[in-house]
Amino acid sequence: MCLAVPSKIIEIDGVMATVDVMGLRKEISLMLLPEEPKIGDYVLVHAGFAINKMEPQEAEEALKIFEKIFKDMEEKERNWQTDS
Repeated sequence: MCLAVPSKIIEIDGVMATVDVMGLRKEISLMLLPEEPKIGDYVLVHAGFAINKMEPQEAEEALKIFEKIFKDMEEKERNWQTDS
């Protein structure tokens, strides 16, 4: 299964960028984007490459869904550990 994660560009250096992914910073390539990005843009990142720009509202909604999934997974893990 492939998963692309919405990420906000916080720094650009040529064809490389630093993005914020739910509070984590990651270095990615911008080489596959069809249009030139700007600092503050949201991009979909897969395997270290920005593959598409996203509208801010769409990216923020997707990140909220990811956050809920992660919290639910953590809760299930805690419950599993206390039941064992």
